[in-house]
This record gives sequence, C-alpha cells and structure tokens, in this order.
Amino acid sequence: MKLQEYLKENRLITDGAMGTYYAALKGNDRLVSEFANINEPEFIEEIHMEYIKAGARLLRTNTFAASRDVLQVGAEEQENIIRAACRIAKNAVEKVTKENKQIESQPVFIAGDIGPIPYNPDRTKEDIIKEYKRICDIFIEEKLPVILFETFSDLIMIQEVIAYVKEKSDVFLITDFCVNHNGYSSMGIKASRLLEMAGKMEQIDAAGFNCGVGSGHMCQILKKMVFPKNKYIIAMPNAGYPEKFQNRMVFRDNADYFVENMLEAAELGLDIVGGCCGTTPAYIKKLAQSISQKTVLKAAAIEVVQEEQKEQKKPAIANAFYEKLKQGKKVVAVELDPPYDAKYESVIQHAQYLKEHNVDIITMADSPRGRSRVDSILMSVKLVHDVGVSVMPHVCCRDRNMIAMRSSLLGAYINDIRNLLIVTGDPVPSVSRSSISSVFDYNSIQLMNFMKEMNQEHFSDEPIYYGGALNYAGRIDKVVERMKKKADAGAAYFLTQPIYAPEDIERIHQIKERIDTKILCGIMPFTSFRNATFVKNELAGIHVPDEIVNRYHPDMSRKEAEIVGAEIASEIIEKLYAFADGYYFMLPFNRVSFMDKITIQ
Repeated sequence: MKLQEYLKENRLITDGAMGTYYAALKGNDRLVSEFANINEPEFIEEIHMEYIKAGARLLRTNTFAASRDVLQVGAEEQENIIRAACRIAKNAVEKVTKENKQIESQPVFIAGDIGPIPYNPDRTKEDIIKEYKRICDIFIEEKLPVILFETFSDLIMIQEVIAYVKEKSDVFLITDFCVNHNGYSSMGIKASRLLEMAGKMEQIDAAGFNCGVGSGHMCQILKKMVFPKNKYIIAMPNAGYPEKFQNRMVFRDNADYFVENMLEAAELGLDIVGGCCGTTPAYIKKLAQSISQKTVLKAAAIEVVQEEQKEQKKPAIANAFYEKLKQGKKVVAVELDPPYDAKYESVIQHAQYLKEHNVDIITMADSPRGRSRVDSILMSVKLVHDVGVSVMPHVCCRDRNMIAMRSSLLGAYINDIRNLLIVTGDPVPSVSRSSISSVFDYNSIQLMNFMKEMNQEHFSDEPIYYGGALNYAGRIDKVVERMKKKADAGAAYFLTQPIYAPEDIERIHQIKERIDTKILCGIMPFTSFRNATFVKNELAGIHVPDEIVNRYHPDMSRKEAEIVGAEIASEIIEKLYAFADGYYFMLPFNRVSFMDKITIQ
C-alpha cells in the first residue's frame, strides 16, 4: 500500500523522538544516537519497536544528524551508519508485524530522515547539496517509501535536492520546517510563507512543522494559517521545553497536555501528527488512542478565515539616496567610524558638516577590524534623529547570532533606517580570540537572503535597500560570479574597496561591463605619509602603488598632506567618472575636511 492510499482513509501517526529518548534511556544528554546504529543496533531496534507498538505508523530512520560535519566522519562511515539505520528500522517493522497480525492491515511506513547539514564556511553550497543527494540516493537504494526533510528553516539548500529525488523515484516526500514560538524560522521566514513556498513545489507531497516549539505554541501557530490545498499537512511538535536538572537537559512528562493540544490541532485539518524532541512511546500511545484513525479532515477541504486588523499606514520614509541612485545620478556616500566610547559629539559634528556639503548618505562602520565601537545601527539612528541625514549602517555577521540579527534589523526599520551595507565582517583580532568568540551564523550572502525574506514578509510596502561589499581583487569572472550571487540575494548596489592603481580602475570598468548593477567606487585619501605606508603594508585587499605613497613625505604638514590626498582623490574620480555610479569616501580618522578639497564630478 502506498502512503497516499493510506491517507485517504486514515490519519497517519508518526513516531516520537529518537535522539532525546535514546539519551534519556542512557542517562546522558550528550550522546549522539546515530552512532548506536553501528555500536548498539539492538538498542535502536527496540526503540523503534516500542513506537510501533505504541501506534506509530510512520517510523523515521535514526539518521536525523547523520551528516559528515555533525558526526565528524568520512563518506564511507556515514554510508555505513545510514544503511545500518535503514536495516534496523526494517527489522523492527518485520518483528512487530510477525508478533501482531493486526498491523498487517495498518502498515508501518519507514521514512528516511534527513536533518539540516550545518553551514560550514569551508564547504561550498554545491558540496552540501551533493551530500544531501547522496543521502537520498542511499534511502532510494534501500527502497524506503518515504523521505523526510525535517527541522529546516527554509528551502534554499534543498529545492534542488527535492527535484532530484522526484526525478529518480516516486517516494512520498515530506518537508518539515522549524519555527519559534512567534511563528518564524531562524531565517526570519513566517510559518505561513514557508507553507506557501512548499505549496508551490509540486515535488513535495506533505509539508508542515516539527521541533522548535511545544504543542501549545504549535497549535496556536497552526490556527493562524491557511493550509495549501495541494499538500498533506504534518505537525510534530516537541514535548515542551527542556529544563536543566542535575546538569542535564530534561523534558517534563506532560503527555496528557501534549495530546490535548494535538487533538485540537488535528481538527484544523492535519493529515499526519506525531512528536519531536522530548516525546516518547508513552506520548505516541496516548496520541494514537485519542485521535480517531477513521476521521480524516483533509487539509484541502479546510479554509481558515482570518480577520486582519487594518492599521493606518504612516507616510513612507523618503529614501532620497536610493531614488537618486536608481535615476542614474551619481551619489556621494561618506563613511564615519562610531566612537570607541560614549563621546559621540564629534561624530554628530562631522555628520552635520557632511550634510551641509551635500553628501547623499553617511555610512556607519560596524566595529571595523573586530574592535568594539558604538553599535552601527544605534549610532545611525542617533544621526537620523539629531542631524536629519540619510544613513547606511554597516551590518556584519561576526557579532550577532540569528536572534540578535533579526532583532537589530527590526529595530533599524522601526527607527526609519531604509539602507544597509551587509558584509561578512573582519575576524576578531588574533590576540583576542581566546576571550572573544566570533559568531558568523551567516555570511554576507546568507544574511542578504535573510534580509530579502524580511523585506517580503515584513517590509513589502516599504523595503530596506541593501548593498554589498565589492572586493575587486582576483579573477574578474569569479568576482562577477560572487556579485551575481549577492544581486540574486537582493543586493541593490555595491561599495568597493579603495581604488588607487590604474589597473584597478580598469578592473572596475570591466566588472561594470559584465554585470548590470550600481557600483559606488571607493575613495580613501591619505592623511599623511605614515597613513599611506600603513594602509599599503597593513590592510589586506587594498592595493596602493608606490607612486601614490611617493607623493607624500614624512615631513609634510597636515594641510600639505590633505592637499595631496585631495589631489589624488580628484584624479581617481576623474578616471572613474565614465562608469562609476557614485563615490564611497572612507576618510581616515573621520577627517571630513577632505570633502572641501576634493573635486567630485
């Protein structure tokens, strides 16, 4: 019997947790159950049998965390672990079926279980997709009827994999997303939009949610949604939220509460119900006994009507910088560094000076070179409110995890910020790494995709426009390839590293001819001979020719150095004029007096 046929007459009950249940039985919440496929196959088999006897009719293989990065194993050992998991699940079904003839009329389906492969900066997207495909190949070779992708925050990494699976096999394909109690994934995508995205992929047979939240929050999230009519709907919440007990994370036994919520959720039109972290065979037994297998409310027949509160919209925030850029006029952006301490008055004065000198936007660096300064977004908000200038705070991936990043972006938006520069960020200086950790939950492209989703979900009427950094060094085709990835992720413009050499000016010209985008060319006038030699020798990615440095000398006065720096900047601007969309001034030590001396065409 195919699963689709079963679902015509029955609501499908899944098993519960494997990882947390295994760890609880072993008394160690740090154990990884996937290794037990090789080391303790009988133990895993017994857990599977418990779930089947409890009433589960969808059994997940013990492979959720069976990626090479998680298990720290090679491809051969990974394959052995996955194939062992398939064999164990099949043995469990066979043994229980022989013991209980009633199960023959209620078949047990086995799902090859796949969890997210964690982001690893040393691996490419293509390599990770290749690993997903190989895992799926094993499940197909093992003739499993179902493949389940669970606990995903979006479809970005698995869209290609899902299409690949359906081209090779007619397996029943389930995609489960993980959201928090507010109904958003770690990528900032709303639960309803995740289901909408799944609904548009014909290769997906069933979609829904697992993990992330307990049954109460899961029920509340589902109540606010309209289910896609072309998919079976699945929900597998956690037992609740773990608590620390004797240095262990444990889930409270709240099976009755769990079942009560799942009964309410099922009546919304769920086709498949079960449990995730913290649930046990006891939970599944009560669930199976409580939900009528004969009463099926197909999601396609359910329409949830929602009343939307009509809010009076405030006037749109004028984005003069982006409008000018879009119209093909050259724009001027000037970068300021926030202070190291609470003495912000000079930054306000600099911003006022730049406003009076017709600068289009002020960009605010985000703790450059990994040294803590006033938060770039908060300092930008201060400039908006005190000076009334357009701002573009830099947002780097180094210092904020996914939760803090989303909070910061929402905070920027409600404080009228509509432009951002999204960068991966400088690493923490080596001398501080023993006491300061970098986060890097995202790289710049991932964060841009996150921001793109936030624009669609939260800011569709008035989006945030964001740019990316352009490091023009290296092979031009590779530079353009990365720019296109950023553009696909929503980057509306690019700001380059400082430009000095004629060959780099020509590189920018060639890049501009290969990609249709807006480029603000970096201009950084030196304040002294020492400043020039420091940048030339200490800052990676900035090419300063000797002839530029030689135009300074150690005995120059500040005024003389500024005149030379302004002359060089003006010459570079003249050479860039034909193809630059604007200029991005990086002024060492916030030396805004340069702007009086530079000729901007």
